[in-house]
Amino acid sequence: MVLVNPNTSTATTAMMTAIARRTLGPTRPVRGVTVARGPRMLTDPDALRAAAPEVLAAGLRATAGGDCAALLVAAFGDPGLAALRAALAPTGVPVVGLGEAALLEAAADGTPFGIATTTPLLADAIHARVTALGLGDRYTGLRLTAGSPERLSADPALLLDRLERAVRASAERDGARAVVIGGGPLGEAAEELHARCAVRVVAPIPAACRALTRLLTG
Repeated sequence: MVLVNPNTSTATTAMMTAIARRTLGPTRPVRGVTVARGPRMLTDPDALRAAAPEVLAAGLRATAGGDCAALLVAAFGDPGLAALRAALAPTGVPVVGLGEAALLEAAADGTPFGIATTTPLLADAIHARVTALGLGDRYTGLRLTAGSPERLSADPALLLDRLERAVRASAERDGARAVVIGGGPLGEAAEELHARCAVRVVAPIPAACRALTRLLTG
């Protein structure tokens, strides 16, 4: 499997790839690739749009050798997901996006779900994605962390604290019974939040790995 990181941070690629490897185990090897150009963080709609063609290019390069069993688009906004699926449909290579996989998993069986994330400028895009997936009737809303995404990403302890507050607010104030952590770069924090929060926390990278496993095993 190839994990495509839509931002240009190689450290983020390594972190997300490690989570995918832990989730899938040794029988499904994971290779992480980083897009060639673009922002180090996808924090606004312009960055999300700019990432899409880079993800498409990286995904096509990764599958050109014929030895790629599946592709994972590792950003919550799923940039380039639709284009990659269309391009790779003739090959049979499945393509999964973090956002789609995590939202569908959280909302399974009619579960009320919320989202906790760090990117206020992407709020409209997130709402639109929920609606496009037909999950609006189960969506309890978006909870945003205080502080800029850049500041939080530079301080893991602060990021974890702010995300935990957002998750608790989603459950206690909004009535969510599952809370999606909205961001691939938030993957390590998402794993830690499982033990810190009573509500079910849906970590997007493991959710995408589970979705790919289902597609590959049929």
